[in-house]
Amino acid sequence: MIDLGIDKLALIGAVALIVIGPEKLPKVARTLGHLVGKAQRYVADVKAEVNRSIELDELKKMKTQFEDAARNVEQNVSQELHDTTRDLEQSWKQATTGLEGGAGDTGSSYEPPPPQYQHPRKNWRLKRGAMPQWYKQRNGVRTRAQSGAARVARFRPPRASS
Repeated sequence: MIDLGIDKLALIGAVALIVIGPEKLPKVARTLGHLVGKAQRYVADVKAEVNRSIELDELKKMKTQFEDAARNVEQNVSQELHDTTRDLEQSWKQATTGLEGGAGDTGSSYEPPPPQYQHPRKNWRLKRGAMPQWYKQRNGVRTRAQSGAARVARFRPPRASS
């Protein structure tokens, strides 16, 4: 980088004052400042672009490493699952061959009875939502169906006795 001290800048300013003249010097200095600013912005943009491309390359490398690790884990899990399934099937075959030989065919043909029908016990007058009962009770949400006449009778003020 160019080493510019205060004395060198003062010498450049004095030469510029003599060569350019005092009338045009402020305009030239302003233009020179704009050009230096543009150059600095351009250099900063190039640096940022280079940094982004480096980071992008690093991210691509990390992505491939992560995908390889995930593939290895998936292969290990599937291999363990396959081994466990094979061992379980062997154990099941050994256990069932022992039962068939000693007990006959009664144990192998057992089927559980079909499930019994249960009525859903829904009250079609009330809409049951996902709101829990304790919430309904706390906030005064209706849980029982009531006719219009019953509601009027419930909230009617008592009659005065004469």
